Amino acid sequence: MDPIWLQNYPAGVAPTVDPGAYQSVAQLIEESLQKNADQPFSVCMDRWMHYRDLDQLSARLGAWLQGLGLESGARVAIMLPNVPQFAVAMAAVLRAGYTCVNVNPLYTGRELEHQLKDSGASAIVILENFAHTLGSVLERTPIQQICITSLGDLLGPIYGRWIRFAARHLAKMVPAYTLPLTGGRQVTTFPEALAQGAQRTLRPSPATLDSIAFLQYTGGTTGLSKGAILTHRNIIAATLQAEAWFSPALSRLSDPRQLHSIAALPLYHIFALTLCLLAIRQGSSLSLIPNPRDIAKFVGVLKKRPFHLLPGVNTLFNALLQNPQFRALDFSHLCLTQAGGMAASEGTAREWKKVTGSTMIEGWGMSETCAIGTNNPVTNPQYSGNIGLPLPGISVAIKDENGQDLPLDVPGELCIQGPNVMTGYYNQPQETARAFTDDGYLRTGDIAQMDAQGCVRIIDRKKDMILVSGFNVYPNELENVVSLCTHVVECAAVGVPDEKQGEAIKLFVVRSSEALDEEMLMRYCSENLTGYKRPKYIEFRDALPKTNVGKILRRELRSPQ
Repeated sequence: MDPIWLQNYPAGVAPTVDPGAYQSVAQLIEESLQKNADQPFSVCMDRWMHYRDLDQLSARLGAWLQGLGLESGARVAIMLPNVPQFAVAMAAVLRAGYTCVNVNPLYTGRELEHQLKDSGASAIVILENFAHTLGSVLERTPIQQICITSLGDLLGPIYGRWIRFAARHLAKMVPAYTLPLTGGRQVTTFPEALAQGAQRTLRPSPATLDSIAFLQYTGGTTGLSKGAILTHRNIIAATLQAEAWFSPALSRLSDPRQLHSIAALPLYHIFALTLCLLAIRQGSSLSLIPNPRDIAKFVGVLKKRPFHLLPGVNTLFNALLQNPQFRALDFSHLCLTQAGGMAASEGTAREWKKVTGSTMIEGWGMSETCAIGTNNPVTNPQYSGNIGLPLPGISVAIKDENGQDLPLDVPGELCIQGPNVMTGYYNQPQETARAFTDDGYLRTGDIAQMDAQGCVRIIDRKKDMILVSGFNVYPNELENVVSLCTHVVECAAVGVPDEKQGEAIKLFVVRSSEALDEEMLMRYCSENLTGYKRPKYIEFRDALPKTNVGKILRRELRSPQ
């Protein structure tokens, strides 16, 4: 019997995908580079890179890496923001037969040291802006080869030189650094690596579908981050699943290569990474946004050309909606607004639809699932408040603590199985064993329930659940209700110790007007929430702490100030 969710797939979306259509991600990339050589691939600071450029540059950098004598499957770290060098480095590593280790450029020395040591990375491609962090821990890591690049390296000889000068000397974006070259370590600039690679021939990648393509590190909110092993099969499956699912929304484009997407979320994050690989698969183009927190400049980019796909997190959509220039943009070309990375709120979704005319389509996923595991049908006319249906080839189950399936509409742990799901955590067999059920489903740590149509609704993360006098309170539900209150920009709810109730609810709120005060908000909560779900404490803030992706950090709000 077919799973119930297949009955509600949009017309034309196949129930499965075939990761075996390619031998490796390298083959997927190379096929597109050859087929789409004349097509534009990315634009950054008004400088375009075409697929022909990506082909040539990544082949040179890949040949340079091979010339270092790295063993097959060697881990190469990439510590770059959304600049043209990211796609070049990623494609180079995969085409050369190595494993990508994506690193958050804003990591502290402690976080960077852990990831480099845990992954065993022997080489790194890094923007000079972050070299001081690497320098502080380099001698305690296995890194031997350092390829260092500047913001201007791929922005043309004249403009690139100006950007390099401005970043270093005017904006002071490059802190002083020292890279200890003990133990035979070597530093090569990005232009030097390309020049040296041009003297060599890139050898074909020996990778198979079961080889490791990426070590994608989790956020580490419960301890040290772990490397999710994503094979070439996983990555190809996720790319084809996204393509199949998005196709109904993008069908108004006669050629998928016409699609222009906005890459504002960091490419090292699994959500944006998957969409980047989808662009390569389609031969479409991207606007690279190095710093999406500068909303004025971000909106300036959006003004310059039509855009069709805008992925983001709830906080990013919120920030855009607060900008008057954004609200005045032409949204007639926008085919799909894809929300993920954190729960979307109904208040933000309503305002987004009002301003842009585009429905906010929410999905769910994690590093361990190569981004999207479930997604709302892209043909939905309205925001649904759930995370949608499993994508092609994916099976979802709601299970109890013992791994037994629960009936429809009964909350339990969301578990997932499919060709996109990681094979395990790198060098952590015990963590891997704990992560999977006996029948092979990945435990996600999300509490959810499924309805009769196969739609999944996230109730909350296990660790974020608040226990008030024995009643379970899920922050997502509370935040969604509060987001609809007038003058609430964004909010977060956490549990704080309470002698009488065990835990009490504390609500943190960013407001657009001081007309919203504590009394008014408490009254709103009383009218819209049952007693045990109402906050005991309210704190107004100018901003909420977030990850670089824009996810609100509840754990920081829980920490005493």
